[in-house]
Amino acid sequence: MPRLTPSGLVFPRRPFSTTIPRMASASTTPMEDLMREKITTALNPSTLIIRNDSHLHAHHAPMRGSTSKETHFHVTITSNSFQSKLQAARHRMVYALLKEEMSQEGGIHALQLKTKTPEEEEREKERQTQA
Repeated sequence: MPRLTPSGLVFPRRPFSTTIPRMASASTTPMEDLMREKITTALNPSTLIIRNDSHLHAHHAPMRGSTSKETHFHVTITSNSFQSKLQAARHRMVYALLKEEMSQEGGIHALQLKTKTPEEEEREKERQTQA
C-alpha cells in the first residue's frame, strides 16, 4: 500500500523492514568474559583456559546467599609476559589485572592459577608424550 509523505511524494510500503533492531543478548558469563578480555589484552596469551568451578563451591558457607554463579575459577595462562618471572610474580600480575573483580561483592572469590611461558608449556607437552 503506498504512503504519502509530507512533501506529497508517494512511496510503496514495505511489508517488513530489512533492518530489524535487535536486543543485545546479555552474556550468561559476564565475569568470565571480562576476565578473558583483561587477560588477553594485557598478557597476549598463546593459551588461555578459564574454567568456572563455582558450582563445586556453592554449598560453602561464604557462598550461601550469593546470587553470583561466577565466583570460583581455575585459569591456565601461557604467555611470553611471564618470561624470567617466578610463579609468585606471575600470579601477582594476574591478581593486579583482576583486582576490581576480586574486591566487588559477588565477584571473584577464589582464583586458582596455572601460569607458564611457551617454553614451559612445550616442555610439559614433551614430558606428557614421553610418559
